[in-house]
Amino acid sequence: MPKATAVWLVENTTLSFKQIANFCNLHELEIKGIADGDVAKGIKAYNPILAGQLTREEIDLSSKDHARPLKLFKKNQEEVVVSKERKKVKYTPLSKRKDRPDTVLWLVKNFPQLSDGQIAKLVGSTKGTVALIRNRTYWNFSNLTARDPVILGLCSQLLFEKAVEKADRRVKREKKLKEKEQKLKDKEQVSEGTSEIN
Repeated sequence: MPKATAVWLVENTTLSFKQIANFCNLHELEIKGIADGDVAKGIKAYNPILAGQLTREEIDLSSKDHARPLKLFKKNQEEVVVSKERKKVKYTPLSKRKDRPDTVLWLVKNFPQLSDGQIAKLVGSTKGTVALIRNRTYWNFSNLTARDPVILGLCSQLLFEKAVEKADRRVKREKKLKEKEQKLKDKEQVSEGTSEIN
Protein backbone atom coordinates (compact mmCIF):
# COMPACT_ATOMS: atom_id res chain seq x y z
CA MET A 1 0.00 0.00 0.00
CA PRO A 2 2.66 2.52 -0.93
CA LYS A 3 0.22 5.10 -2.33
CA ALA A 4 -2.00 4.96 0.76
CA THR A 5 1.07 5.45 2.96
CA ALA A 6 2.23 8.32 0.74
CA VAL A 7 -1.20 9.98 1.04
CA TRP A 8 -0.92 9.85 4.84
CA LEU A 9 2.65 11.19 4.86
CA VAL A 10 1.73 14.07 2.52
CA GLU A 11 -1.30 15.02 4.62
CA ASN A 12 0.24 14.62 8.09
CA THR A 13 3.95 15.46 7.86
CA THR A 14 6.32 18.15 6.56
CA LEU A 15 8.58 15.63 4.80
CA SER A 16 9.92 16.48 1.36
CA PHE A 17 8.45 14.83 -1.75
CA LYS A 18 11.80 13.10 -2.34
CA GLN A 19 11.84 11.57 1.18
CA ILE A 20 8.28 10.26 0.80
CA ALA A 21 8.99 8.98 -2.73
CA ASN A 22 12.09 7.08 -1.57
CA PHE A 23 10.29 5.57 1.42
CA CYS A 24 7.22 4.49 -0.59
CA ASN A 25 9.15 3.39 -3.70
CA LEU A 26 7.23 5.86 -5.86
CA HIS A 27 8.34 8.60 -8.27
CA GLU A 28 8.72 12.11 -6.89
CA LEU A 29 6.21 13.41 -9.47
CA GLU A 30 3.60 10.93 -8.15
CA ILE A 31 4.05 12.38 -4.67
CA LYS A 32 3.65 15.89 -6.10
CA GLY A 33 0.48 14.68 -7.86
CA ILE A 34 -0.83 13.29 -4.55
CA ALA A 35 -0.15 16.62 -2.86
CA ASP A 36 -1.94 18.50 -5.69
CA GLY A 37 -4.89 16.07 -5.52
CA ASP A 38 -4.41 14.77 -9.09
CA VAL A 39 -3.13 11.31 -8.14
CA ALA A 40 -4.58 8.78 -5.68
CA LYS A 41 -8.08 10.26 -5.55
CA GLY A 42 -10.30 8.14 -3.32
CA ILE A 43 -7.38 6.23 -1.77
CA LYS A 44 -7.77 6.05 2.00
CA ALA A 45 -4.70 7.23 3.90
CA TYR A 46 -2.74 4.44 5.62
CA ASN A 47 -0.99 5.40 8.87
CA PRO A 48 2.54 3.91 8.85
CA ILE A 49 2.95 4.68 12.58
CA LEU A 50 0.00 2.51 13.58
CA ALA A 51 1.17 -0.14 11.11
CA GLY A 52 4.57 -0.23 12.82
CA GLN A 53 6.51 0.88 9.71
CA LEU A 54 7.66 4.21 11.14
CA THR A 55 8.00 5.88 14.52
CA ARG A 56 6.98 9.45 15.35
CA GLU A 57 10.64 10.18 16.28
CA GLU A 58 11.84 8.97 12.84
CA ILE A 59 9.37 11.29 11.08
CA ASP A 60 10.36 14.24 13.31
CA LEU A 61 14.10 13.70 12.64
CA SER A 62 13.58 13.48 8.87
CA SER A 63 11.23 16.50 8.88
CA LYS A 64 14.01 18.64 10.41
CA ASP A 65 16.68 17.38 7.98
CA HIS A 66 15.33 16.99 4.41
CA ALA A 67 18.55 15.25 3.28
CA ARG A 68 17.94 12.42 5.79
CA PRO A 69 16.01 9.45 4.35
CA LEU A 70 13.22 7.74 6.29
CA LYS A 71 14.21 4.40 7.75
CA LEU A 72 11.74 1.54 8.01
CA PHE A 73 11.17 0.58 11.65
CA LYS A 74 12.02 -3.07 12.32
CA LYS A 75 10.87 -4.70 15.54
CA ASN A 76 13.19 -6.96 17.48
CA GLN A 77 12.35 -10.65 17.20
CA GLU A 78 11.61 -10.82 20.95
CA GLU A 79 8.97 -8.10 20.60
CA VAL A 80 7.14 -9.82 17.78
CA VAL A 81 4.71 -12.43 19.05
CA VAL A 82 3.63 -14.78 16.30
CA SER A 83 0.60 -16.94 16.87
CA LYS A 84 1.36 -20.45 15.69
CA GLU A 85 -2.27 -21.37 15.31
CA ARG A 86 -4.20 -18.68 13.49
CA LYS A 87 -7.92 -18.91 13.82
CA LYS A 88 -9.44 -19.25 10.40
CA VAL A 89 -12.81 -17.71 9.78
CA LYS A 90 -15.02 -20.47 8.52
CA TYR A 91 -16.70 -19.58 5.26
CA THR A 92 -19.86 -21.44 4.38
CA PRO A 93 -21.01 -21.20 0.75
CA LEU A 94 -24.47 -19.76 0.14
CA SER A 95 -25.71 -23.11 -1.15
CA LYS A 96 -24.91 -24.78 2.19
CA ARG A 97 -26.18 -22.01 4.49
CA LYS A 98 -29.77 -23.18 4.16
CA ASP A 99 -28.63 -26.59 5.46
CA ARG A 100 -27.50 -25.20 8.83
CA PRO A 101 -30.89 -25.46 10.59
CA ASP A 102 -31.25 -29.05 9.33
CA THR A 103 -27.87 -29.97 10.80
CA VAL A 104 -28.71 -28.21 14.06
CA LEU A 105 -31.87 -30.33 14.32
CA TRP A 106 -29.84 -33.51 13.67
CA LEU A 107 -27.31 -32.61 16.38
CA VAL A 108 -30.03 -31.68 18.90
CA LYS A 109 -31.85 -34.98 18.28
CA ASN A 110 -28.83 -37.30 18.23
CA PHE A 111 -26.46 -35.55 20.65
CA PRO A 112 -28.53 -33.68 23.26
CA GLN A 113 -25.46 -33.43 25.52
CA LEU A 114 -23.91 -30.85 23.14
CA SER A 115 -24.42 -27.30 24.39
CA ASP A 116 -26.01 -24.62 22.22
CA GLY A 117 -22.63 -22.90 21.91
CA GLN A 118 -20.90 -26.09 20.75
CA ILE A 119 -23.55 -26.77 18.10
CA ALA A 120 -23.44 -23.16 16.91
CA LYS A 121 -19.65 -23.32 16.62
CA LEU A 122 -19.70 -26.65 14.77
CA VAL A 123 -22.12 -25.68 12.02
CA GLY A 124 -21.55 -21.91 11.93
CA SER A 125 -24.94 -20.92 13.30
CA THR A 126 -25.96 -18.79 16.30
CA LYS A 127 -26.85 -19.84 19.85
CA GLY A 128 -30.25 -18.20 19.41
CA THR A 129 -31.08 -20.32 16.37
CA VAL A 130 -29.93 -23.48 18.15
CA ALA A 131 -32.06 -22.62 21.21
CA LEU A 132 -35.12 -22.00 19.02
CA ILE A 133 -34.69 -25.34 17.22
CA ARG A 134 -34.11 -27.15 20.54
CA ASN A 135 -37.33 -25.61 21.93
CA ARG A 136 -39.19 -26.34 18.66
CA THR A 137 -40.07 -22.66 18.22
CA TYR A 138 -37.93 -22.01 15.12
CA TRP A 139 -39.96 -20.18 12.44
CA ASN A 140 -39.50 -22.94 9.84
CA PHE A 141 -39.35 -25.91 12.22
CA SER A 142 -42.04 -27.96 10.41
CA ASN A 143 -39.98 -27.93 7.18
CA LEU A 144 -36.67 -28.98 8.75
CA THR A 145 -35.20 -32.41 8.03
CA ALA A 146 -32.44 -33.70 10.30
CA ARG A 147 -29.19 -34.06 8.33
CA ASP A 148 -25.64 -34.97 9.37
CA PRO A 149 -23.32 -31.89 9.30
CA VAL A 150 -20.25 -34.02 8.50
CA ILE A 151 -21.88 -35.49 5.39
CA LEU A 152 -23.00 -32.02 4.27
CA GLY A 153 -19.45 -30.70 4.83
CA LEU A 154 -20.36 -28.08 7.45
CA CYS A 155 -17.84 -29.49 9.92
CA SER A 156 -15.10 -32.13 9.91
CA GLN A 157 -15.45 -35.53 11.58
CA LEU A 158 -12.51 -34.70 13.86
CA LEU A 159 -14.09 -31.45 15.15
CA PHE A 160 -17.41 -33.22 15.60
CA GLU A 161 -15.85 -36.05 17.64
CA LYS A 162 -13.88 -33.59 19.80
CA ALA A 163 -17.06 -31.62 20.56
CA VAL A 164 -18.95 -34.82 21.52
CA GLU A 165 -16.08 -35.99 23.77
CA LYS A 166 -15.96 -32.58 25.47
CA ALA A 167 -19.73 -32.64 26.02
CA ASP A 168 -19.57 -36.19 27.44
CA ARG A 169 -16.83 -35.13 29.90
CA ARG A 170 -18.95 -32.16 30.99
CA VAL A 171 -22.00 -34.41 31.54
CA LYS A 172 -19.91 -36.83 33.64
CA ARG A 173 -18.56 -33.95 35.76
CA GLU A 174 -22.06 -32.61 36.34
CA LYS A 175 -23.31 -36.10 37.25
CA LYS A 176 -20.50 -36.55 39.80
CA LEU A 177 -21.25 -33.15 41.34
CA LYS A 178 -24.95 -34.03 41.65
CA GLU A 179 -24.06 -37.36 43.28
CA LYS A 180 -21.78 -35.60 45.78
CA GLU A 181 -24.47 -33.05 46.58
CA GLN A 182 -27.03 -35.86 47.05
CA LYS A 183 -24.67 -37.76 49.39
CA LEU A 184 -24.14 -34.60 51.45
CA LYS A 185 -27.91 -34.06 51.69
CA ASP A 186 -28.43 -37.69 52.72
CA LYS A 187 -25.73 -37.38 55.41
CA GLU A 188 -27.32 -34.19 56.72
CA GLN A 189 -30.73 -35.85 56.86
CA VAL A 190 -29.29 -38.88 58.68
CA SER A 191 -27.44 -36.67 61.18
CA GLU A 192 -30.61 -34.62 61.78
CA GLY A 193 -32.60 -37.84 62.31
CA THR A 194 -30.12 -39.22 64.83
CA SER A 195 -29.97 -35.90 66.74
CA GLU A 196 -33.80 -35.89 67.03
CA ILE A 197 -33.80 -39.45 68.41
CA ASN A 198 -31.20 -38.55 71.04
